[in-house]
Formats: sequence, structure tokens, C-alpha cells
Amino acid sequence: MSKVYLFFAEGTEEVEALAVVDILRRAGIAVNIVSVTGEIMVTGAHGIQVKADLLFDQADFSQAAMLVLPGGLPGAYHLAEHQGLAKEIRQHYESGRPLAAICAAPLVYGRMGLLKGLRATCYPGFEENLEGAVYTAALVEEDGLFITGKGPAAVFEFGYAIVRRLAGEDKAESVRNGMLYNEVGR
Repeated sequence: MSKVYLFFAEGTEEVEALAVVDILRRAGIAVNIVSVTGEIMVTGAHGIQVKADLLFDQADFSQAAMLVLPGGLPGAYHLAEHQGLAKEIRQHYESGRPLAAICAAPLVYGRMGLLKGLRATCYPGFEENLEGAVYTAALVEEDGLFITGKGPAAVFEFGYAIVRRLAGEDKAESVRNGMLYNEVGR
């Protein structure tokens, strides 16, 4: 199976990154945390130091199953400014492979014009960056190649949506059950 690459910048929302990595690994999906800073240790939005699996320049994205952008500030802006990442996103999109972003990070795809005519969600207040998209304010939105999430509270549903897209509904449900997520609210 191809790998999922999740990008981590200074100021990334740690829970959105690490919960997604955890959920995907529980599903048996290979995922690497990629630092876009040039350093293997990256400090998130809440001062938590995260050790990336590899640096951006070390990664081979040619067989990537999905690219995932966690939100957080200023992390989402750093992702939007990274020219190498923009190039990889464009190639991934043009090859018809899925992309995901949560919280403020859907602004990266929106500013690139990739969400035009699609339903999308993001953290409230960032919807003006979803150029041409239909903002739904849903917890998680799936349309075309894209999975978008609203914010930190959406991270579990966002992660399960990625699993469902890459490994099927049965695997997503198995991970949900194993994490006792289906017992939430009972």
C-alpha cells in the first residue's frame, strides 16, 4: 500500500496531526509525518515538540495515497507558503489522488483554486479562503477528491473518513469500535 503523508509546520495544531496519524496507523495505513521546516523536531501551536518521520526534501511523494494538512495557526499559513508542498499538491490533484485538510488548512486548497464548485468545511472565520467552494459548516465534508474537517472536535470523524476512503467502511468501523468511539454520547 502507498503511504499517506501528513505535513507538520511550526504552529500546527498538534491534536489534528497526531490523532489522524494514530487513527490511520490503527487501521494499518502507512503514514509519515513530514516536517516542512527543514528540522526533524517541530513545535506545534501549543508548544508541543513533535518529531517528524522525515523532512520534506527526503520524501518521495510519487506513490502517495493521500496528502493530509492539519490546521492550527500559524501552521496552516506556513503550509500555504511552502512552494514545494504546493507543487506536490498540484501534482497529486492532477493525478486524481485524494487530499485532506482540517481546521484552517483547507485554505491551502482553497487559495490554490482546487475547491471550486465543491462542498467544503473549515474552522469558522476561514471560509473566505475556500475560493469558489460551497461552505457547509459540517463537521466533516467529502466531495470529489477532498475530505475537509471543521476543527479539533472533528478530528476523529475526519480520521475515520480518511480510513474509509483508503481502506473501506469495514476498516473504518473496526477502528471506531476498537477506539470505543461508537460509545461516545451513550
